[in-house]
Amino acid sequence: MSTAYFEAPAPGGSRPPHQGEPDFRPAPEPIVNAPWPVVVLTLSIVAAYLVQSRFPLPLVSEAFAFSPALLLQGHAERLVSSLFVHGNWAHALMNAAFILAFGAPVARYYGPRLGGVVAFFLFYLVCGVLACLGFAAVHWGQEAALVGASGAASGLMGGAARLIGGQGRPGPMFSKAVTGMGTAWIIVNVIMAFTGGALIPGAGSAGVGWEAHLAGFAAGVLLIGPFGWLAGRS
Repeated sequence: MSTAYFEAPAPGGSRPPHQGEPDFRPAPEPIVNAPWPVVVLTLSIVAAYLVQSRFPLPLVSEAFAFSPALLLQGHAERLVSSLFVHGNWAHALMNAAFILAFGAPVARYYGPRLGGVVAFFLFYLVCGVLACLGFAAVHWGQEAALVGASGAASGLMGGAARLIGGQGRPGPMFSKAVTGMGTAWIIVNVIMAFTGGALIPGAGSAGVGWEAHLAGFAAGVLLIGPFGWLAGRS
């Protein structure tokens, strides 16, 4: 992804400094300042929904959504495929923004080398899988369908909370950052559990997978350190 830079001249024009004269002008800031794996992941959410939007949602859900009943029938692939389909544009864009915000500190911690990039994507996917399993534990055997990257994004949020508490490295499990963000996330999800999709734009009568959100956050808090070992950050 190319990054554009914009620089406006001062009123009345500007001239470059003479040779040997120091240039005190601030360096231009990139429009997107997130690590490239986060940008790729964010764009993949948008691109996937762009393709998905050409098909009816019931058809997409039947092919890719996760449900506890399907898991019992051996469809474990739905633990991953469900992370890349969404209910509507608002759902997809909110998750993309969530990933962009909380994925950046996690990706910076794991680093730009191959091991760090692999660790970042695996961390995201594992948090998403565990989020789905958390949903399944509450709705065991039911046909309730779950779609969206919210659980995996919540894992990034949990990992970012640990990093905030440790000032760039995994801090204590119960640091102020973790307990504060965790409490706020629990409150938000309790509200969504009682209001359903009423507070989500375009959700209509669809419910909100709050169980997956909380399970994903807990997974992120627990796994940010172990995946750091995989990335060589121990």
